[in-house]
Amino acid sequence: MKPYSYHELNPLIRLKEMELIPTELMERMIQAKNIQEVGELLKTTVYAEYINDNFEDNFEAGLANEQHKLIEELVVIAPEPKIVWAYTMRFTFHNLKAMTKAELLDENFDDLYIYDGFYSLDQIKSAVKTGTASEMPAAILASVQEVKEHFTESNSLQGIDIIFDRDYLRCMRSLGEELNSTDLLNEIISFIDFTNIVMMGRGIKQKRSKGFMSTVLSSQGSIPKEDLLDVIEESMGRFTEFLLTTDYTEVIAPLVQDGTIDLAQLEKIRDNYLTRRFDLAQVQAFGPLPLLALLNAKEVEIKNLRLVIVGKRVGISEEHLRERMRETYDA
Repeated sequence: MKPYSYHELNPLIRLKEMELIPTELMERMIQAKNIQEVGELLKTTVYAEYINDNFEDNFEAGLANEQHKLIEELVVIAPEPKIVWAYTMRFTFHNLKAMTKAELLDENFDDLYIYDGFYSLDQIKSAVKTGTASEMPAAILASVQEVKEHFTESNSLQGIDIIFDRDYLRCMRSLGEELNSTDLLNEIISFIDFTNIVMMGRGIKQKRSKGFMSTVLSSQGSIPKEDLLDVIEESMGRFTEFLLTTDYTEVIAPLVQDGTIDLAQLEKIRDNYLTRRFDLAQVQAFGPLPLLALLNAKEVEIKNLRLVIVGKRVGISEEHLRERMRETYDA
């Protein structure tokens, strides 16, 4: 299958969007009386082949398989495959974290591997074990080396997450600039800003020092890292005041009450904000946004399905399910 131009690809993306679960059907799943009723509703979707007796026990494999198939198809037909990696890079770094910890702890975490469309489990393991892997960017190999050196000096597993998370955001920003798409770069910068905001909220709540947060926060967003660090050792109220002076004030304001911010809802708000930005893809005939919007919509769908299935198994109320659900593409 040959790569398409965006002019040719985007009509195909529209067809793939029709396979996504509509908001109305997701709502019916929320209202379902039990997990069996959810299964009956899923039989009308692309997940039908995974529905059988006690499907909820192994449905995670079906979710992973559907995501795998979509990524694999898009990598082949995208005009520039790296556009797909702009989204799936998060899985690459997740894999690096998991396999690095497996290597250092002499454990087997192979089941944590998530397909990213570019780097196989064997390539990730090779990068971690030997510092080399075919076709893996030098920046990622350098990140692996830094992590291993840090662990040798400190024996700290937390440092693994900090270094990889920081390098992930730097690599993503670099890729966004390389691909020369203003829409994509703006999306990436917003994601980095929200990631910093979430980490800041947690850092203040946990009373982290300015020095610690300096190693955690990314300097790749639009909110200057120095401005964030200026309020890290102050109160949550001071932090929320600062957030209301940024470009995200309209998104943040509903979470602020009595000088504090609802951290539990902050990640959900981030996901919804980025989904709304992807809504621009619905009127865009050219460029990479529709492809990225489809990848985002699939991941949101998977998060919501996982929430519904777990919720029905443990008896979470409809109200609480709705509070935790991410906005879908057609919402």
